[in-house]
Amino acid sequence: MSSYLGLEKNISYFTIPAAVILALLPRVYSGLTGPGKKFFDPNNPRTFTSKLDTAELDKKLRGRLQRAESAVANAFENLGVYTAAVTAGNAAGLPVGTLNNLTLGYLTARVIYTWIYIWGQENRRITPFRTIVWGIAMSCCMALFSLAGIQSL
Repeated sequence: MSSYLGLEKNISYFTIPAAVILALLPRVYSGLTGPGKKFFDPNNPRTFTSKLDTAELDKKLRGRLQRAESAVANAFENLGVYTAAVTAGNAAGLPVGTLNNLTLGYLTARVIYTWIYIWGQENRRITPFRTIVWGIAMSCCMALFSLAGIQSL
């Protein structure tokens, strides 16, 4: 059975490292290479957001950098659920197409979520979509768990 983009091989386990990379990308933007680099201390990264509070930065840029750090935290908060869902789906023997579609759907939703979180928040009409897209990503995880449970009956 083929799946999204004609993939016939199970790529779901490969999406876990991809999710980790996606989780780290906002940090690359905000503190490692981006405009907040001079405020980021790799020896004490947890102080970054408090340093941004007192940094002489444009209000818009400060907000983006702080939201980028929040996006990192949110991604890592969700990563455990996602990893468990992928593992459950594979352990239950879900069809390859289902696994690939739901895992790629999760990654796509996380990319959109991160963009909305960092840059889209500046437009109040886009802000509500952040929650909707987060819900879509979590729905992919819940679908994997639910389908795994049904498959195991």
